[in-house]
Amino acid sequence: MLSVLNVIAPVFVLIGLGYLAVRLKLYPETGVGGLLAYVNNFATPCLLFRAMIDVDFASAFNPAIIAPYYAGAFAVFVIGALGAGRIFRRTPGEAVSVGFSATFTNTVLVGIPVVQRAYGDEAMPIIYSIIGLHAPLLMTLGMFVMELARRDGGRVSTALVQGVRKAAVNPILIGIALGLAGNVAGLELTGVVDDVTLLLAGTVMPVALFGLGGALNQYKLGETWTQALMTSGLQLIIHPAIAYVLMVPVLGVDPQVARYGVLLAAMPAGINTYIFATFYNRAVDVAANTILLSTVLSLITITGWLLLLGA
Repeated sequence: MLSVLNVIAPVFVLIGLGYLAVRLKLYPETGVGGLLAYVNNFATPCLLFRAMIDVDFASAFNPAIIAPYYAGAFAVFVIGALGAGRIFRRTPGEAVSVGFSATFTNTVLVGIPVVQRAYGDEAMPIIYSIIGLHAPLLMTLGMFVMELARRDGGRVSTALVQGVRKAAVNPILIGIALGLAGNVAGLELTGVVDDVTLLLAGTVMPVALFGLGGALNQYKLGETWTQALMTSGLQLIIHPAIAYVLMVPVLGVDPQVARYGVLLAAMPAGINTYIFATFYNRAVDVAANTILLSTVLSLITITGWLLLLGA
């Protein structure tokens, strides 16, 4: 138990520090967006760029881990949307947004720090291979289903084009693509490029967690907390449980390796859930509440998963 606390305590202390700094006006709330933009547009792309250059493709791109991770993500998307429509009587478009809130996890700001602290650098190639597909795959899925569901939706092809465009200009995916190209070309980082990217990559964990904590001040737990509790439970418990069952009992993946993908599946909601909801103006309240509630509850659930999987 002490080893588990040593893994997650620094992560959530930094999140709490960011929250209190903004709450007590020791750090300006207007500066939080800049911190997260720096992490997403500069620091994390450098981290993933460096990782992809050195990655061993044979061990990193493991379909027996990647496929169950996304099978679990798709499953909670469907369950969340059906639950929103049939239990909470949400409209079809709102139900899709609620389902998206259940499926899009915070793989970068929380996932990378937690998994790296828990299982070390040997886990990261697999984690990066999952992250590389995360935004383009799930955002395209969400947009595609939303265009089918909402009454005032446009053509389905529009959603697919938007998904491709978002992927093409996403700095994180650009960093991954450049790193993969460097890997294939046998590039070795040296000199100024090596030093600068190393310095930027080293700032991901503290800045991301502090910024995430500050951002939590924007969200207030409102009337839709029961729906947010459903989406949080799907994210924090059901998604990793599905991933584990498919990886270990079904596909026979070594539990010591499978736990990397399972733990990543247990992360709280990512900020893109709120962006998606506001883009379509559907179930924005549930998306905001899911970010807040799942982040708070993840302190307990991540501890539980670390104990079950072995920290």
